[in-house]
Amino acid sequence: MTIDETSGVTFQHSVDLMVKRAMDALDLDPGTARAIHGCGSVLKVQFPVKIRGTVEVITGWRAVHSTHRLPSKGGIRYTPHVNQSEVEALAALMTYKCALVDVPFGGSKGALLIDPSQYTRDEMQLITRRFTLELARKGFLNPATNVPAPDMGTGQREMAWMVDTYKHLHPEDINYLACVTGKPVHQGGIRGRTEATGRGVQFALQEFFRHADDVERAGLSGGLDGKRVAIQGLGNVGYHAAKFLSEEDRVKVIAIIERGGVLIDDNGLPVEEVYRHMVEHKSVAGFPGVKFDSNGAGALELDCDILIPAAMENQITSANAGRIKAKMVVEAANGPVTFEADEILRHRGVTILPDVFVNSGGVIVSYFEWIRNLSHIRFGRLQRRHDEVRNNQYTALLEQLTGEQIPAETKRWLNRGVDEIDLVRSGLDDTMRNAYQEMREILATNDKVIDLRTAAFTIAIRKISYNYLDVGVY
Repeated sequence: MTIDETSGVTFQHSVDLMVKRAMDALDLDPGTARAIHGCGSVLKVQFPVKIRGTVEVITGWRAVHSTHRLPSKGGIRYTPHVNQSEVEALAALMTYKCALVDVPFGGSKGALLIDPSQYTRDEMQLITRRFTLELARKGFLNPATNVPAPDMGTGQREMAWMVDTYKHLHPEDINYLACVTGKPVHQGGIRGRTEATGRGVQFALQEFFRHADDVERAGLSGGLDGKRVAIQGLGNVGYHAAKFLSEEDRVKVIAIIERGGVLIDDNGLPVEEVYRHMVEHKSVAGFPGVKFDSNGAGALELDCDILIPAAMENQITSANAGRIKAKMVVEAANGPVTFEADEILRHRGVTILPDVFVNSGGVIVSYFEWIRNLSHIRFGRLQRRHDEVRNNQYTALLEQLTGEQIPAETKRWLNRGVDEIDLVRSGLDDTMRNAYQEMREILATNDKVIDLRTAAFTIAIRKISYNYLDVGVY
């Protein structure tokens, strides 16, 4: 669904209205606003592929919203429910997302209008390589100008095919690995990228709960421990967010909503077991020992502390926003709450952590991967053993001064050197914390900023406008 069916507002229009609200809060010059707002360019391709003896014509898009910073960055999704308007809206969100979290990229997005489940692995490879050829030939794939990543319906596999195709087209480009991110680790990827968006959701919530006044305003108290969470979507983002929050922060995932229905257990669902069941059976239906309801959409209205929509856009609309019982909505998906629903929820006092902040973990770690590819060196390679030697000296000194022997397991933990995954998680956590603190600050100091979403867009737009001013665009 790409339209708020009650109001008729499209996903793209919904994003535009949210951006306009932020621009009004900044009193931005109309010309500057137009320069920032418009989508820079859109490539539409239609190419033939022979599948099982029949020629199919595949349609795809790559939208570039902004080139105020290069490269432009954004995922590529494969789905039978996508159109150009949606791709442009997603590209715009990428621009603002990157600016908010201080990742020096412009915004881009791509899509193929296909259902991946209808094709074999070899057929998917053929389609992906053909799409890559179209993008590269027309200047929409390059380590310096446009860098895709995985999105809905794509993953490490597709990124590996894309980078290999690009390498054969441009054998002279020593930075070819940086033409896409989200690759397998052994193909130039970075540890922690697969779970990055879900981990970012966790870090966003952890930072929110560090601020007692924000928690109180949301009608909650204490920390994450024991909070009742309903999550929609058990794909890459939803699965990792639910897994980390339940295992490390001890939240109760009381509902998991998927296409075929919803699983409900007030005592908390075993996320890993549910995920394995869904992978095997292609549905959450039939998972033993818990309540199942085929009305998954209705489960968005369950009584819970935190609702995490991690599936598609436009899931909470003006039609159901008045019945949402969660005290917090945490947007792990892109655009799950429409503009009208956002207004309704805000007036009802529901706190929303916006998508432009919450799901930025993917592009943050993609940035780390891109830097790694350009530098041609693994993070931590120069310092890990140095850290180990120094830590060994510290623990030896501590034992000498206290006369006590440090337990072997504790000593191993203290002495270990920093690894790439440690640095990735540290950088992601730090970025999410800083972004949230910026949002809090502008919300507290600008009377025209009415909520965290407006705060996030306001920060992003202000940074982009400064960039235009610095280079003399106006």
